[in-house]
Amino acid sequence: MASLFNKFQEFVKTLAKSPTFARNPREFQFETDMNRLFLFTSYNRLGKNAEEADAEEIIEMASKASVADQQKQVQENIHFQITNFCSAMNEILLPDLEKRSKKDEAPAQSNAAPRRSGLSFAVGKSGPPTDRPGEFITAIPETKQLSRSEVSQSLRDEIGYTLDLKPSLIPHKEAGEGLFLSGEADVGTVIAIYPGVIYSPAYYRFIPGYPRVDAQNPYLITRYDGTVINALPWGSGGESREVWDGLTVPEIRSNVQSVEKGQDRVWRMLSKPLEGARVGSIGDVLERRNPLALAHFANHPAKGMDPNVMICPYDFPLTEKDMRTFIPNVSFGNHEEVNMRRFGSFWFKSSAKNSVSDVPVLKTLVLVATRALCNEEVLLNYRLSNTKRRPAWYTPVDEEEDRRRWS
Repeated sequence: MASLFNKFQEFVKTLAKSPTFARNPREFQFETDMNRLFLFTSYNRLGKNAEEADAEEIIEMASKASVADQQKQVQENIHFQITNFCSAMNEILLPDLEKRSKKDEAPAQSNAAPRRSGLSFAVGKSGPPTDRPGEFITAIPETKQLSRSEVSQSLRDEIGYTLDLKPSLIPHKEAGEGLFLSGEADVGTVIAIYPGVIYSPAYYRFIPGYPRVDAQNPYLITRYDGTVINALPWGSGGESREVWDGLTVPEIRSNVQSVEKGQDRVWRMLSKPLEGARVGSIGDVLERRNPLALAHFANHPAKGMDPNVMICPYDFPLTEKDMRTFIPNVSFGNHEEVNMRRFGSFWFKSSAKNSVSDVPVLKTLVLVATRALCNEEVLLNYRLSNTKRRPAWYTPVDEEEDRRRWS
């Protein structure tokens, strides 16, 4: 397999020199990234039985297939891995499957009212009503009484790796906690999932701290399509399976020291996000012990170090009901699709459809390994914009890629 991967690596090096489809730098960078993801995830799916002809075929497809076709294949490759991950988690957490299937045949009932978050009390928004006749109450399926650390260790036994949070090895005082892979993972493996609340461009003004949303929150990330994910409410997970609405913000240590300067203080006072919309309808039942829901703790590599993962957009189909609990995200709003179009730095509502698919999805992100990993810190190229002042700890991995990403 090593020789096959070398072929892929050689082809990857040529991608940045041959903009086949792109019309502008931002599109060019997106297509280059998608080419890489197509190669890495397809290589991973080949498995140990891959042959030379298979590798040659993938390289040929990468050089000829349209970006749309490559995107579709990447989605299938990622979904294949996520499906296997969810199956492993079910093996770990579900009690006797036969008893469970019989229990599922009976109407689900629950006398426990979903817990209201502290923030819901503060802003006066009530949780799902539970004292009205005929009101639907979300039933939380029974799972084994395992701690988060026990689930994590069991996942490593099942799939060969898991994730830990430990002091980062980045030689900078602001590095804080780092994300570490425990075990081994091959190139193209889904290493981590980016958790939290998903904001489409139509809901930017509801992001806490708007418009200076990143002033006091280092756990925000943006997809190429403009979707923003806020991982701050997720924190480092939890110890149970619960209805999660994304409203509670836990106390977690930031990877980056956050010193509020005078200008930031003014922005915080003047910037009040809009209120009135809700996250989802009544929240979703999510597994808070998910060992892979820690992508937001991955650090940027220091000077002389290389990233070992890259971002990959993943649209999780909400029709996959059995897997939903292991996708650590909720959408802001009621899952309605508001079509938006970007013009420069601005987003406007559009009557045109953004997608040809009628399947409702969660627009999430995962981190994919760009090489084989073994018991090491997970490092992600943050690609911060070179049009703004960068923090002292940031050393560009590729200045040209940064420029194209935010052009």
